[in-house]
Amino acid sequence: MAIFYNKVQRKNPSEPTEPAKWYPALRRINQLKEKQVAMEIADETTLNPKEAEMALSQFKKVLIRALLGGQSVQLGDWGTFYLTLSSEGSATEAEVTSAKVKKINIRFQPGKELKEAIDKAEFLEAATLSK
Repeated sequence: MAIFYNKVQRKNPSEPTEPAKWYPALRRINQLKEKQVAMEIADETTLNPKEAEMALSQFKKVLIRALLGGQSVQLGDWGTFYLTLSSEGSATEAEVTSAKVKKINIRFQPGKELKEAIDKAEFLEAATLSK
């Protein structure tokens, strides 16, 4: 398997007079939908596709409930889901309220297993897809 990239030219916004440089940029080839994930799980386990779909559905419920309950969710060495906030600052502690919260961010911190797998990535230019 390979990660595909396109070549893109970008200017440095902090140095607009400098010439643009070329960079590799990730190119997503496709999106794996939930039903497809369930089928792949079913192919590699003793679960049938409906059971795999139900397990994914239940995982989503558990994840949402845990995050909204102030917990992080660690999936072994694979990684951890957690929430962070973007907020407006206040001059005094007394002025800090939930109204200062501007956005809740969902984060995923990859664990050792996922990092090691990604570190072994092979890159191919997306232009090779059409060949």
